[in-house]
This record gives sequence, C-alpha cells and structure tokens, in this order.
Amino acid sequence: MEGFHTRFSAWTPFSNKSLNRQLFQERVALISHWFDLWTNKQRQEFLFTILLRCTKSQLRFFYDQFSERMQVARVDFSTVLPRFISLYIFSFLNPKDLCTAAQVSWPWKFLTEQDCLWMPKCIRFGWFLPYTPTDHEYGAWKHHYIACVSNLDWLTPREAAALYGTLNEPKTEDEELQERQREKCLRKIMWEKIALRKKELFRGRPPWGSGTGCSRLLQSQCQPRLSQPVRDRVGLHEALEKQLVLASLEALPKRRNVSGRYSYPLLPKKSWRGGFKNDNSPSGASPPHFILISSRIPAYEMVVDSVRAGVTPVVYEHTGMTLESLLYLIDKALDGQKAQSVGIFSDGDSREINLLQGYKIGIKNLLKPEVRDFWEKLGSCVAPEGEGGHVDLFVPLGASEAGVEVLSQLSQLTGTLFTAPTGIATGSYQHILSDWLGPSQGRAPPSIYFSESKLQTWSSFTDVLEDTLKSVRKQLSPLFKELQKHVSGRMIGQFMFDTVSMTDTLNNQETAQALADGLVELSRENSDKPLEFLSHFLLKKCSEKSKDFDRNVTLTKLDQEVTFDSFMKECNALEDNPQDLKSRLSKSDPNFGVLVQLERKLRMDSAAKRTRVAGELLRSERRYVQMLEIVRDVYVKPLKAALSSNRVILSATNIQIIFSDILQILSLNRQFLDNLRDRLQDWGPARRVGEIFIKFGSQLNTYTNFFNNYPVVLKTIEKCREARPAFRAFLKRHDKTITTNMLSLPELFLYPSRRFEEYIHLLCALRLHTPAEHVDRGDLTAAMDQIKTYQGYIDQMKQNINRKDQLSDIQRSIWGCPPLSEAHRYLIRVQDVAQLHGCDEETHFYLRLYEHTRDLSLFLFNDTLLVCSRGTSHTPFERTSKSTYQFIASVALHRLLVEDIPDSKYVKNAFVLQGPRHEWICATEAEDDKFLWLSVLQNTIKSTMQK
Repeated sequence: MEGFHTRFSAWTPFSNKSLNRQLFQERVALISHWFDLWTNKQRQEFLFTILLRCTKSQLRFFYDQFSERMQVARVDFSTVLPRFISLYIFSFLNPKDLCTAAQVSWPWKFLTEQDCLWMPKCIRFGWFLPYTPTDHEYGAWKHHYIACVSNLDWLTPREAAALYGTLNEPKTEDEELQERQREKCLRKIMWEKIALRKKELFRGRPPWGSGTGCSRLLQSQCQPRLSQPVRDRVGLHEALEKQLVLASLEALPKRRNVSGRYSYPLLPKKSWRGGFKNDNSPSGASPPHFILISSRIPAYEMVVDSVRAGVTPVVYEHTGMTLESLLYLIDKALDGQKAQSVGIFSDGDSREINLLQGYKIGIKNLLKPEVRDFWEKLGSCVAPEGEGGHVDLFVPLGASEAGVEVLSQLSQLTGTLFTAPTGIATGSYQHILSDWLGPSQGRAPPSIYFSESKLQTWSSFTDVLEDTLKSVRKQLSPLFKELQKHVSGRMIGQFMFDTVSMTDTLNNQETAQALADGLVELSRENSDKPLEFLSHFLLKKCSEKSKDFDRNVTLTKLDQEVTFDSFMKECNALEDNPQDLKSRLSKSDPNFGVLVQLERKLRMDSAAKRTRVAGELLRSERRYVQMLEIVRDVYVKPLKAALSSNRVILSATNIQIIFSDILQILSLNRQFLDNLRDRLQDWGPARRVGEIFIKFGSQLNTYTNFFNNYPVVLKTIEKCREARPAFRAFLKRHDKTITTNMLSLPELFLYPSRRFEEYIHLLCALRLHTPAEHVDRGDLTAAMDQIKTYQGYIDQMKQNINRKDQLSDIQRSIWGCPPLSEAHRYLIRVQDVAQLHGCDEETHFYLRLYEHTRDLSLFLFNDTLLVCSRGTSHTPFERTSKSTYQFIASVALHRLLVEDIPDSKYVKNAFVLQGPRHEWICATEAEDDKFLWLSVLQNTIKSTMQK
C-alpha cells in the first residue's frame, strides 16, 4: 500500500516514480488535447492563469525558452551575419537613413559610421578628406560629410540667377567678343603668375631642402604672396586694389557666424558668461539684470566691485571697439536670455552719450543706420515694457531738452523704456544718485545694479581714486592680464576698497573739513585761547555743514511727480506753443481741467527748479574763484614780495610766464561772479542770466591764451623746480597744504579746463527749466552754443596732447620703429597674435597644417597697421615679465587685404593679413579676440577708404 501513497491527489502516486511519471504524461496529453480544442481567447486565459501561478524561476525558464524559439524568426542580423555582409546591407541606405540607423543600438552605430560607407558618398560630391585618418580614428568621413553639408550655400533660382547669371541669357556679339578677350587676358595673367612663382620657388629653395618637409629653420620671417613686380605687371592699380580691399572686408565673418563658414560642428559648450554669475541661482530664476561699464569711467574698477550679486557686469574698452563688437559681447554675456533691465554706465553729458571712441550718441546721429541698428538690437535683448523691462543710461540726459529728446527717440525706436538721471552735479558723478526720469520702477536704478554705499563712495572721490588707480593698474595689470576684464576689475576694485577704508573716510569727512577750516581761521586770528576759539568755531561750522547738506539734498533731489509720458508731452508742448495744448480742447472736455492744473503745476515746478539751478551756478562760481584766488594769494604774492625785497625765489620773467594768464582768468571770472551776484540778489521768474554768459563768452580769448601756453607753463615749473633750490623749497612749503586744499600748483591749474564742462551742465539745466516764451531762453541757447564750441576746442587740445604722448611712448617701446608722429594719427587697438606658417601652400588655408613660428603684436592706427614681433624679458628675483617689441613692417590700411580662415581641426581663430609685399597668417588666443579685432579692423579700413 505504501507504493500507492498519494499527495494532493488520489490518483497521483507519491512514492512510485514510474507510476507517477506515467500518470503525469497521460494528464499532459489530455490537457494538450483540450488546449487544441479551445479557441484563441480560451488559450490566452489558460496561459494567463498558468503564468500567474508560476514562480520567478519558472518564469525565467519560460523566457529563455521563448527567446531561443523566437530568435529564429526575429534576429539582429548585424550580430549573426559576417561584418562585410552587414556593411553591404547598410551601403544601400542614404546618409539620412544611416544617421537614423546609428541611433538603434551600439552595434548599428559602430557599423553605420564606418569610413567605407561614407567615403563613396563624399567622393561622389568631390569632398575629399584633407588628411589620412589614423588606424584608431573613428568616423572621420562621416564628420567630414556632415561638415560639408551643413555649410552649403542653398540659393533659390532667383538668387542663383542674380549671383551667377543664367545660361540662356542672350548676349550680343560685342559682349561675347569682350568676354573672350577678358578670358584670354585672365589666362595669360594666370600663366605668368604660375611661371614666375615657380621661378621664385626654385631660386629660393636651399640646396639641402628636399621640398617635401616643413622645418621651422627654413621658414621666412615674412611669407611673400605676390612681389611688387608681379603686381605692376598684372596691373593692380589703385582703383582695382581698392575693390580688392573692399571685397576682402565683405567676406569677413559676421556677428552671427564668428567661427567661419566651413567650421566643423562642435559639441555643445558650457554656458559662457561674459560677466559675473551667481552659481547658486536656480534654473528657473527671473531674467537677469545686465550692466555695461565703460573703461573710460574714472576708477571703473571700483564701479565693477560695487555691482550687486546676481547682476551680470561686462566691462568694455572705450577705444578699439565698434558697435557690432559691443553687441557681440552683450550676446555672449546674456547667452540667449532676455535681461530684465540693461544699464549702460559710460561717459557723457546732458546732451549725448560717449559710448565708444568715435560714437558720441546724440540727437544728430541717432538715426544713422549703424547706430539705429545697435539700439534696436539692444532693445530686443530686454524684456518687454509690460513685463517691467527697461534700459537705464547712467548719463544725465534728463537734465537737458536735447537729452530728453534722445530718450524719447530711443523709446520710440526700440519700444523699450529708457531712463536717465535728472539731477546735475558740478565736478562729480553724483548726478546718478539723483531722481531718474520716468515712471517709478519700485527701486531706483542705482540700487538695482550697485551697492549704494560703495557707489556713493566712488562718486565722492572719483578724481582722487583715478590718480591712485593709475599706479595700481601699472603694478597689478601684468598679474591679471590672463583674466577677463570684469574679473580683474573686480579684484582691483576690492583691493582699493579694502586698502583705502572709504567707510571711515566718509564718516569723518565733515569733521576733518571743519577741523581744517578751524585751523585756517585760527592761524588768521592768532587767538590767545586757541582751544576755546577752535571749539566755538567747530560748533559753528558743524551747524553750517548740516544746513548746507540739507540745501544740497534739496538741490539734488528734484521732485518728479509726473509720469514720463506727461513730462515728454509737456516739454514738446512748451517747445512748440505753450497755448496750443489748451486750444485743442474745449472747456467741456473732462480732461481740460486736469491739463490746466498739470500745466500750472509744471510751470511752478520749473520756476522753483530754475531758481535752484541759478543758486548752484552762483555757489559753484564762488568756489571756482576761490580756487583761483589761492594761486594769487599763496604763490604769486609771496614770489613778487621776495622779488621786491632782493630775496629772489623766481625771476620776474618766469613769474610772468607761469602766472600771467591765470591772473587774467581770475580777473575775468571775478567780474563774472560780481555780475551773477548782482543779478541773483533780486532774483525772480523773469530775471535773465543768458546775457551775462554771452558777455562772458565774448572775452574767452583770455582762456585761449592760457590753454595755448599751458604746456609751456608746466615745463617752466618743472625746469625752475630743478634749476632753483629756493623755488623747490618754496613749492615744498606751500604745495598740498591746508591753505591750498591739499592740492599742488599744477593741480590748481586744472580748474579752468574743468570749469567749462560745469558751465555746459548748468546752462542745459537752466534752459530745460526756462519756458519757451521766456525772454532769457534765446540768450541761454546762444550762450550754450558758445560755451559748447569752446569746450570742443579744449577737448581737441586735450586729445591732441594725449595722442602725441601715446605715439611717443609706442615709438620708444618698439625697437627700430620709424617715426610715428604725424598729424591726425592716433592708436585704436593693440592685438597680440601668434604668427603661423603652413607647410603646403597649395592647399587652402583651412586645410593646411600649421606651425607656430613666433609671437606678433599688431598696432592698429587710424591710417596704418604696424606689425611687430613680441618677446618677453624677465628680471631676476621678480615674478612679472616685460614685453619687448621689434619693428617688422607697416602697411597702409587702404592697401591691406584681410581674409578669414574658418575654424577646422587644424587651426582655430586664424586670419590672413596681406600687404603689398608680405603676408602674415595670424591666430588669436580666443574666439572673442578674433572677432573684436576683425570688427574694429574692418571698420577702420572702411573709414580710411571713405576719406
């Protein structure tokens, strides 16, 4: 009975294996018979039930069995068939299908990128690989095919016909004859070139050279492309050469395609930022704030260090830049994003923006094509006005009618809100802390971009900081030359803030000034009780300081209680006809009363502001005359007294040369100050100031004599300081003392040149707040034009002196340099490049192999290009190095051909400069340097050709 013991079933024996096996097979056959009789749906239900009861091991067994059975029907042929058969199958696919098949699996990607598949497709179109791939190089022909296809010029039939002409275009007999003669002439020229080139190569080949290698020892310093006799024989006269130069400029890459038309596709690069970016900012953050800072701003490094975290700063060079290159920097910094706001911190006045060298943006040139294109593209980088986007110009355009008109046209041109400060600040940059023209944005523009405490510190000590930073830049610039400009500027600015301790200086400024005034007064009074006198004097001065501070705040913070649009409409209405606005509306109009109240309020507000500007004019003129009186009292009187007492410190002739002009200016401005004081004593809305300025402007020949003799005066002071010990001791006793406000004699001579810029600011503010029907408006306009003309004369003198000194410094730094001092010549940009040499000159530039032969520096002037070799010299025990230059050649810009070399796997950031005799293949360190250099070079050559 034990043999028939069962488990889970009365019919399944447990111990007898043979009976168990027999019975199991019978039941399997029965279930199989039932399975054959079931429908498809019943079979599926049965299989589903069985699978639910299976364990993991049983399901694994089922999966393996299924895979072995299905492999016969569906199998990856690339893993079963021999490789050459798989490649033969893939060879029937077109390039697009091959790229799609490469995404199926890794085996398919490996097979579909084999060179044997892509090489026939490239050769079919004549696209030959310019090198031999190594044994382990993978996918070279495929990458070459993609590079060629992605850079094809696709033209419509109309564009192709306009560019190349049509085959069916009928020609007359004369045109065909001329074309045959032209072709015959071209063939003759080509054969002459080839023959002459072969002769030159044969003569210049060294006896030990095989002609197949490329050695650095055999490279010439300058690679001649076409000698002068060949140019004369070919007939490259001036007109044809001009066409060639212009054609080479048109072929240069544009801002949208910097790397060239034939560049290979690169992997996606990391997000590049032209300015500081907070790495902790979330990916979904709001649009960034962006600020452009000009290097022309005094102590701009401290401005960069004042930028808030989260704001993207970009520092740009004022010289050697174009509007196109400035847009390129903006695009690189924003990286395709739209900025919430854009600030432009540059030099300028109340009428125009000194954005770049040669680009003073004002009402006269705002609609020029290149200027208009720049502002339109800048406006497209800013968020719409409905989303709070705006452009902030840190130039006091809101303080004059011409500046307000510039803002209005910019807003209309770009559809973006433009704002600017409305305050005036004579002799400083504190106008940026005044009220801003336009609707309220929640925060003032300076607080959006900058730390207000640091910005206020900078604006208070601008001139002193700029003089200090000149020496700091000279020491630190060699250490930071590899860094981006905004990074090095932030480091230098932080160094200055940490070193100078400006916070303590600001806190103690009023106390220090009061102490200085008290000491001066004490020295005059000769009091017997100095401490008691000094304490009373300090209390008095502190109370006066607080009153002056309140008055200055009232002057700077001009009330702006109307919107930007209302202000613009009111200015335009007053400019055209003050009664025109009311005549358009009837008294029944609901807006009539509002407009009348608005006009009345604006007139009252303008009268108050006009009074404050007139008061500022009087106070600033009084300070200016006091500074001139310091020269008379501290220097002239003691020197003349010593001369009359036979204790000669300086001869009468030298005293006349140094001080005669400045004393005449003092007399003129003393009379001007008296006239202003008399006019402002009984000041009222109808009083006039313009006629006083017109009378003052008619006597400016006194200033002309001073500025013409200004270089002679400074040289005389230095000569007498060295030659006469008594005068040297005299200057040591009086220079930079309390009585001279801690200024030296040459620094006091700077005040006349700075005063005219303050006159222009004050006149613009007076004219802005003077109604159109006022009797003084015409005189103010005439006086402003008179002073602006003279300011232009002063600026031109400054520019000529600076350019002359700069040319002299360059000539001294370049060994073997020819004379550079010529009229109207000035430096635009200096670019460091590497000179390259291609081994195979018959191959196109971007397919050659190159060797770096030496380092060059390109000095671009407004009329010529100076090519110099650059070396580096080190001093023992010092870390910094010094660059040395040696003259190679100079090329006139109207004879310079420029050719771009697109990026390839052999060369990056390269271009060709070809002169009448020599050619240089150059490459910059970075892509940005190449584009900025080509942009300014292209713009300079075009300007030279137009003269």
